[in-house]
Amino acid sequence: MKDFNQKLETILEKHKDIESKLSTQDNFDTEKLVKMNKEYSDLMPLANSIKEYQNYLKEINNLKDLLNDNNSSIKEMAEIELKECNTKIKLLENDLIKLLIPKDENDNKNSILEIRAGTGGDEASLFVADLFSMYQKYSDLNKWKCEILSISETGLNGIKEVICNISGNNVFSKLKFESGVHRVQRIPLTETSGRVHTSAATVAVLPEAEEIDINIEEKDLRIDVFRSSGPGGQSVNTTDSAVRITHIPTGIVVSQQDEKSQHKNKAKALKILRSRILDKEIQDKQKERAENRKMQVGSGDRSERIRTYNFPQGRVSDHRINLTLYKLNEILAGELDDIIKPLITFDETKKIAELNNE
Repeated sequence: MKDFNQKLETILEKHKDIESKLSTQDNFDTEKLVKMNKEYSDLMPLANSIKEYQNYLKEINNLKDLLNDNNSSIKEMAEIELKECNTKIKLLENDLIKLLIPKDENDNKNSILEIRAGTGGDEASLFVADLFSMYQKYSDLNKWKCEILSISETGLNGIKEVICNISGNNVFSKLKFESGVHRVQRIPLTETSGRVHTSAATVAVLPEAEEIDINIEEKDLRIDVFRSSGPGGQSVNTTDSAVRITHIPTGIVVSQQDEKSQHKNKAKALKILRSRILDKEIQDKQKERAENRKMQVGSGDRSERIRTYNFPQGRVSDHRINLTLYKLNEILAGELDDIIKPLITFDETKKIAELNNE
């Protein structure tokens, strides 16, 4: 990495400057003070690692001087300690590079997960049900909470569309690479000739936006109410409890009818709307950094075919990192870390390479 030591010095100076300002706490409003405290806290692990790294650099220089000592026993001791210090400093350097990778500020957020049937008719709806079950089981394994916000089921135990809120520790950091087109290859139950069909579903993972993240003004909303309808369009409620919210500046539309209460439907719709607006802002920023997006796994492109689930061969293939696992049943049972961890490592490696080229 070019000017590595200079980067480290700049970070230490910044950390020291924030520390100095916080010690006075003069002329700062509460919001700015909270922001500075968070920045100081976020920099603390990096600052401590830099100090440890610099201490080892000084120790190495001192040991190098001892290599010229006339006393053979001192020289031998210095050689042994120098070897140990060189090993340690390499490890510290690798850790520092990882800490220098720009953090995704949304990583610790909860997520809105949206799964929709694509090409493939009834088989695509059945695949959505399989994917939803997989993410529910993965949530259970991580001790996350999965709350259904909206679901449209078919008469064949399939799901046309499902939207849920997944909450817990670092949900978005693990699920963000799931966005894209998921493809399934299998023999449908209705297929008498035994021919393998290909169907698809689209997965979108959005960071859950809080009100402090996205401020929505009432004047920017058009809210329509209507009666809930079930399969075939028949009315399932005698009151206008269903809600459709249109965000006029972006054109984003959210409909919610799962609850019998109009108030509850509106609250759920606003939760989804805030997350879709935040997601749009993220996508717009990523488009501005088009070259950087090529270096990352998680571009978030909803049209990108990212994974194939092949039932006849019992395999799952992630096309972004050329990973193929013959563990289809385990993965559908929620053991997604076998795919997610390599995706995180791949993305991290690419970002480190980008840092080294700066």
